[in-house]
Amino acid sequence: MRNVVFVEGVRTPFGKAGDKGIYAGTRADDLVVNAIRELLRRHPELPPERVDDVAIAATTQIGDQGLTIGRTAALLAGLPKSVPGFAIDRMCAGAMTAVTTVASGIGFGAYDIAIAGGVEHMGRHPMGEGVDPNPRIIADKLVDPTALVMGQTAENLHDRFPEITKERTDAYAARSQERYAEAVKTGKIGPELVPVATRSKELGWGLATEDEPPRPGTTVEQLAKLKTPFRPHGRITAGNAAGLNDGATASLLADEETARELGLPVAMRLVGYSFAGVEPEVMGIGPIPATEKLFKRTGLSIDDIGLFEINEAFAVQVLAFLDHFGIDQDDPRVNQWGGAIACGHPLASSGVRLMTQLARQFAERPDVRYGMTTMCIGIGMGGTVIWENPAFEGAK
Repeated sequence: MRNVVFVEGVRTPFGKAGDKGIYAGTRADDLVVNAIRELLRRHPELPPERVDDVAIAATTQIGDQGLTIGRTAALLAGLPKSVPGFAIDRMCAGAMTAVTTVASGIGFGAYDIAIAGGVEHMGRHPMGEGVDPNPRIIADKLVDPTALVMGQTAENLHDRFPEITKERTDAYAARSQERYAEAVKTGKIGPELVPVATRSKELGWGLATEDEPPRPGTTVEQLAKLKTPFRPHGRITAGNAAGLNDGATASLLADEETARELGLPVAMRLVGYSFAGVEPEVMGIGPIPATEKLFKRTGLSIDDIGLFEINEAFAVQVLAFLDHFGIDQDDPRVNQWGGAIACGHPLASSGVRLMTQLARQFAERPDVRYGMTTMCIGIGMGGTVIWENPAFEGAK
């Protein structure tokens, strides 16, 4: 097996889904095409014909997110017609699965270099658009009816872990907004963003250069007053959950020897990955068994992980993970630049956002050897990837 490295990741600014969002008049495929083009622009040392495959994820593979989007996006981005591509769907972990899939091919020797990413235009294509779930899923009681509504699964998680109160989730959400705002202010978030031309019927042409969803200055007192749409007197609100968003990501992965040969930077080295299934009605606990499974395979433990990027689909899901592993919810190792509650969660694209942020944090932290990206996944799954910091100086 060969060493697989993460060269770099980029993303579009994330927008709010809907008629008033920045990408209301922008095609989904154009979002991911912008991201791929930016990767190629940043790495002129990479001959485009050396890209062996392009894997692009989308949860709702319909319309401008359909038609084997990995292939069509590769063509639209200007890659040679000899470069193939394919589409992937694993709900929220689409981009994460795109990365692990091509990484497996690189490790096995089928590829030397590949592009992996994801896109979700939830304004054009709401989650579940055009699907026809088999009625036996409910009729045969394979899952609880709440399993198909993500907000209800988060309420179920609160039921299972009553010690995770709404007060705790609101405090976590406010902290995510605060950390994100500080990261933008200090320039930690921004260099990975790809400007995107936008079009509005009312405003004409524009340029998206920053995330649209963040609410800087959010307080716990403000969050406490929000409605609970999934259950009367519930605990999940628009403030302690990620919103409905549009955006795209793309990353470049390579065999380490090939990267060195071409002069490509090595931002992270893949250690291992794992996916696990859980009861769909409490899908938020998915990262826990996925991480435990990966620890068994790698021989590592939670004490070896120096940085965590946990997708914030819901604050309760993050807190369930942290409580399980005995980590304080304000631990500076966790989502130190904020998370999806602040910047947004365009479903299938988010996995590469996590990886991109971890890679940039590694560059600043030669004292940290291992980092983790992990996320819960709709219909009852979790995914975890462990990475090694090539800048680690512990051996010295």
